[in-house]
Amino acid sequence: MHLPALITDLAVILLTAGVVTVIFKKINQPLILGYILSGFLIGPYLPFFFTAQDTASIQTWSEIGIIVLMFGLGLEFSFKKLMDVGAGAVITATTVVAGMLTAGYLTGLALGWGHMDAIFLGGMLSMSSTTIIIKAFSELGVEKESFAQLVFGILVVEDIAGIFMMIILSTISVSKNISGGDLALQLSMLVLYLIIWLVLGIYFLPSIMRRATKLMTDETLLVVSLGICFGMVLLADKLGFSSALGAFVSGSLLAGTIHAERVEHITKGIKDLFGTVFFISVGMMIDPAMIVKYKIPILVISLVVILGQSFCSTLGVLLSGHGLKFAVRCGTSLAQVGEFAFIIASLGMSLGVIADYIYPIIVSVSVLTTLTTPYCIKGTGKVYGLLQRVLPGKVLARIDKEESADNELKQDSAWAAYLKRYVRITLVYGILMLACTILGHYVVLPLLSGFIANTTAAKLITLGLIYVAMALFIRPFLDTHSFDYTRFWVQGGLYRASLMGLTGVRIVLLLLIAFLPLHRVAGASALAILPFVGAGLLVLSRSDWLASRYLNAEARFRANFNERSLESYDAMSVSNMLDERLHVSHFTVQRGRAMDRKSLKELSWGKRYDVNVIKVLRDSEHVNMPNGDFILAEGDNVYVIGESENIATLVSRVIGGEQPAQQTLREYMAEEESTVSDLYSFPILVDKNSNLAGKTIRDCGLRRDYDCMILGLQRNMLPIPTPDIHTIITAGDQIWVLGTQVMADKLIAAEIVSRKTAKQHR
Repeated sequence: MHLPALITDLAVILLTAGVVTVIFKKINQPLILGYILSGFLIGPYLPFFFTAQDTASIQTWSEIGIIVLMFGLGLEFSFKKLMDVGAGAVITATTVVAGMLTAGYLTGLALGWGHMDAIFLGGMLSMSSTTIIIKAFSELGVEKESFAQLVFGILVVEDIAGIFMMIILSTISVSKNISGGDLALQLSMLVLYLIIWLVLGIYFLPSIMRRATKLMTDETLLVVSLGICFGMVLLADKLGFSSALGAFVSGSLLAGTIHAERVEHITKGIKDLFGTVFFISVGMMIDPAMIVKYKIPILVISLVVILGQSFCSTLGVLLSGHGLKFAVRCGTSLAQVGEFAFIIASLGMSLGVIADYIYPIIVSVSVLTTLTTPYCIKGTGKVYGLLQRVLPGKVLARIDKEESADNELKQDSAWAAYLKRYVRITLVYGILMLACTILGHYVVLPLLSGFIANTTAAKLITLGLIYVAMALFIRPFLDTHSFDYTRFWVQGGLYRASLMGLTGVRIVLLLLIAFLPLHRVAGASALAILPFVGAGLLVLSRSDWLASRYLNAEARFRANFNERSLESYDAMSVSNMLDERLHVSHFTVQRGRAMDRKSLKELSWGKRYDVNVIKVLRDSEHVNMPNGDFILAEGDNVYVIGESENIATLVSRVIGGEQPAQQTLREYMAEEESTVSDLYSFPILVDKNSNLAGKTIRDCGLRRDYDCMILGLQRNMLPIPTPDIHTIITAGDQIWVLGTQVMADKLIAAEIVSRKTAKQHR
């Protein structure tokens, strides 16, 4: 029987790679270099050794290798990790990518290359090697040091930049020139689709996989994970994006689930196999004659990488507020070309927009800079000493002063922090509302048109569904009840005018987004109907039913987003988190204040500020858990509970004067134990047969029937302090309540709480 050429090729490929990598392991060199050397040995440019025959199939395997490598990169990434890397990593990575893009482009032009070759060269040089850095840090025993942690954060951000760079380079390559409009459109669509994928993926994927945990054997999990990976690759390709983007996103979604470690473990062999084939295919393209011919460009580019990466990285770390020595240690660690350069080079080759000689040049540069990395890291002390001698004393003094003042990036001003929050919320919820239009127009309408013959009816139903979905996000989009908003509002003057202007911008943006479905689905073009559409949406957004659905969707999203980090918490840990996040404060009612002679229902502090009254001291009388009809009077000492910022907001807007002292709920409860008017806090576990399941906090009757206050929820280990009254209680929730002995006796009598649970938490 005649074996296909691919099987023969794979046999020789893997045997050669096995021997070479064992030798490289013995001499303590990176395995990636061994794979590249193996590819060179079996490539077409070394006729004295076996030469692979079925190069087309090997190329297909290498493309699968890129997909699996990007999937593995996503598994190590997770969007939760991106939230934690800090501003220092973002600033440094941005500085490096921008600086090396410029340096690479100018170097390409200086070498006489064309504009497209120079642009791709800049992209290849702008990212460092995660694999090489991890190996070097491990060998030197510095991976736990603070500078190494910042380097890892920089690499995370560079990986994200690499994904965007591939989209940008693809756009530029197709048009053969840099078109600002096309580029902006592609990036906008990329961001839009990314947010849609991430929101839907984080909302659904962890929940589905959590429910199927008992069914997830290693075999099943492997098939499901790779199915998700290649499904996202297919979706990305259909939308006109790279397969690498789809693979990366699928990996990052799985990275946030409780199965992440298992997925990483069971896919490691597949990643290693296909990754090996990819790097071997890289080595097969090395032409010794080309290396000899282009030895000068190789040496020049290698020098640009070592000096440029070191300089840009050091500068970025300095800009983020760190000292010179710390910055130099980071900078010398990043002085090499990363594996992403091969992927970008493959992209350029597949698109036919870069010269053939660039591939062997960048591989040679990667090999040289990989070999020099350990020496660069070890030479940090010498570089630091040289800079101390060369830099002016004033510069060194300024750097040291900034480091001593704040070794981390300085905090933004309160107004700048509010503006950042404003931009983030506007973009996220604006894009989500746009996503409702896109999904309605391109998914829902065609689907309904297949079942409903009447086109007008299909369009009306689609519009209704779009606007109901949009209405879910209007409240958080307008966001006029945050602590920062209130703090600036009470200051009046320019701050209040600015807040009104920013809110006006959001309203105009909301009207434009609301008009889009009418234009796209119904073909409407009269802008005069905008006010009516906006008014209708605002009325719809005030629906308690929609508010309940949004709050539950938000809680589920937050629980899924934090699933992996919350996995290690137990019920007591969540209780402790609630005890620490909730604060208690008290103040005295004074004559003439807005609260004097007002009932708690009229004041409505819980609804307006998420702050509730738990006790009123009137003379020597303790009034625990007063109901809504209780009227405050002059001289009352009012105890309130809520999150610290919410209490501060209440004091600023209603009470005035200096902020009263606050203490955590745990501290307050410890003091209460020594008084005769004790308050108790314990959890109520909601099972699927409970009468509480499916009801909102407002309608569940706990406050009305049992005189208790709901402090917070625990949902899938996610603590939710002072939940909104429209939050729907679901099976599996733990409701933490606060009340008196009377409350405890009523809950025990109704068999809502066991006597054992009540005793444990008193």
